[in-house]
Amino acid sequence: MNTEASTPNTPATAYRYAVYYAPSPGTLGWLAGSHWLGRCAAQLRPLPQLNIHGVAPEDLQRLTAAPRRYGWHGTLKAPFALAPGSDWLALHHAVQQVARSLKPFALPPMHVQRLEDFLALVPMPSHPANAAIEAAAAACVTQLHALAAPLSSSEMARRRAAGLNARQDELLQRWGYPFVLEEFRFHMSLTGPLSSVDEGTQALVLDAAQQFFSDLPTLQFNHLALFAEPSPGADFVLLDHLELGQ
Repeated sequence: MNTEASTPNTPATAYRYAVYYAPSPGTLGWLAGSHWLGRCAAQLRPLPQLNIHGVAPEDLQRLTAAPRRYGWHGTLKAPFALAPGSDWLALHHAVQQVARSLKPFALPPMHVQRLEDFLALVPMPSHPANAAIEAAAAACVTQLHALAAPLSSSEMARRRAAGLNARQDELLQRWGYPFVLEEFRFHMSLTGPLSSVDEGTQALVLDAAQQFFSDLPTLQFNHLALFAEPSPGADFVLLDHLELGQ
């Protein structure tokens, strides 16, 4: 993609933006995750979800509601509002500069894992490519920070109420998000809170996710994906895929 700022699908002024890892639309990696969530954030349309024996469709819909809104992705720079004086063109240029400073690589093998109260696709631990993922995320956080508006006092209080440790609180105050730099853990969310369904349903969904993603081809990290939340609470949309340097 090379979406220009003037095209109808590119909100020149969105409520929030985010920089994600996302497989290229049309690839198996993109289609698999988007079908699991039930929405394509590139074509802006719902998709049929997996039919899991023993799981009511409405339960799977409810379980995947939170990640479906954000689109299929792994967070690099969490959603942020633009700072006063910044605009879409400046953001697009800055993300493009970060992308050009990074070299493409293959992600480690990915597997389904329960993280606290949700399921996610996570990279194999101790794989050499994890360092490249962490470096890309750190570059996005630090080099784009000047374009992000400071958190409001209410948002800061909401974040701090989540029980952050001292280092996470320090990172929140410095970078506007607590799970960055050494606290960053790359993942691609598959569900919201599992506690919204019974334990039997949780087990069936976990087993189905493991089978569904077991033959996922190697994912290539060759772009930075720029997403936007057009208005508060709206579904996030994929605006552009910015190619990494060679």
